[in-house]
Amino acid sequence: MAKEINQLLKIYNSLSGSKEIFKPVLEDHVGMYVCGPTVYNNVHLGNCRTFVSFDLVYRYLKHLGYKVRYVRNITDAGHLENDADEGEDRIAKKARLESLEPMEIVQRYTIDFHETLAKFNNLPPNIEPTATGHIIEQIEIIKKIIQNGCAYEVNGSVYFDVLKFNENHHYGKLSGRQIEEMIANTRELAGQSEKKNPQDFALWKKAEPKHIMRWPSPWSVGFPGWHLECTAMSTKYLGYTFDIHGGGMDLKFPHHECEIAQSEASTGKEPVNYWMHANMLTLNGKKMAKSTGNNVLPNEIFTGSNEVLSKSFQPSVVRFFMLMSHYRSILDFSNDALLAAEKGFMRLMNAYHLLKKIDSSKDSSFDVQAWKQNCYDAMNDDFNSPILIAQLFEAVKVIHQLNEGFARLDSVDLETFKNSMHAFLFDVLGLEDITPNNQGEKLTKTVELLIGLRTEARLNKDFQTSDKIRNQLSDIGIQLKDGKDGTAFSIE
Repeated sequence: MAKEINQLLKIYNSLSGSKEIFKPVLEDHVGMYVCGPTVYNNVHLGNCRTFVSFDLVYRYLKHLGYKVRYVRNITDAGHLENDADEGEDRIAKKARLESLEPMEIVQRYTIDFHETLAKFNNLPPNIEPTATGHIIEQIEIIKKIIQNGCAYEVNGSVYFDVLKFNENHHYGKLSGRQIEEMIANTRELAGQSEKKNPQDFALWKKAEPKHIMRWPSPWSVGFPGWHLECTAMSTKYLGYTFDIHGGGMDLKFPHHECEIAQSEASTGKEPVNYWMHANMLTLNGKKMAKSTGNNVLPNEIFTGSNEVLSKSFQPSVVRFFMLMSHYRSILDFSNDALLAAEKGFMRLMNAYHLLKKIDSSKDSSFDVQAWKQNCYDAMNDDFNSPILIAQLFEAVKVIHQLNEGFARLDSVDLETFKNSMHAFLFDVLGLEDITPNNQGEKLTKTVELLIGLRTEARLNKDFQTSDKIRNQLSDIGIQLKDGKDGTAFSIE
């Protein structure tokens, strides 16, 4: 991190509903927990957007010089089909449908998850714990909550007593809900549930005979509630109070709300200082859903084997598309949007590789430090990647001006410019360095051949042919730029 750059990172905290100056619990260290996938199916694009968003956060914190412990869990058990603590464990259901062991399902889709995020160039977390690997820790938390009077056992199952907890705490403070409203909006038939109140949620469920995944506990042979695993794993690896907890917007209630309640009931402390939530991804303006066919998987995008897009797109282009929108904004995925992102991505890559060939001058006509500060200002404003990308496109204009002799940078500024472009493109945004040659050496040679023919036509005063070559190349997005050292081209 450059010492001459002013840094004041602000994060939008879902708990307060405002941007707050980031102050870690331990100086120069950051503890970050992000809710990972339930591995019963292929990871979908909406999940990928969330994980790309928090990969950006992780990368930027590291870039600023923080020592980050990034924990992201794998949910491999105890996740029922709905939030009413009813239904069937999704992994067990998938295993039954495919006549496989649950851990075969877990292994298959955990591998798919890792392979897909690797294609997006996501950095792996420092720790990736599993729910099944922390059953003991979950049982111990339940014991503490019972001991503190905020949970009760019924027929071998244990439930969190929301009303009892709410006597001295605020259940609903993250999602902005009031317990009185939740009670008023709940209608439940008598005898339908063994819970004291409909708002209560399961900490431990007694396993029915057909339930495959089960463990012994002081209350019954059963399995933990969905919300409990994240409380157990986040506090084990990051402490009772840590810096950042992230996840999709859909997890704010009830999952994250329940996490807060469990932590406060067991430790008496606020578990997280900054709650961050990434927004949803839509497809052609509608919610993505397999049931309606309005859905596309990441690998279907990379291979082009789908009915939604006109062509295949590289993972780095899809990542760039996601980062062109702020992580808290709804992002609509469409063929036209991806085509535009691909065009912009290649403009950046071409300019970056052109910059590497530019020589320094005796003085500078461009304020590199001011531009660099603008880049940091964007990221320091709640990781505003679209504003950073806008600054990078401003840099593209300068690079072409440098190449054409209309701008100058001395050796120090040029080195700063090159290093900063590299850092923001690849270290922070996490894009892959795809050179024009990697996109097609034959294309480069073909354009250079046409440039040669055009130069020859101009020397022969055949301006009709010269203009025809320039215009037709421009029509397909290849711009020619005449400079003192000859003609260069860029793919727009």
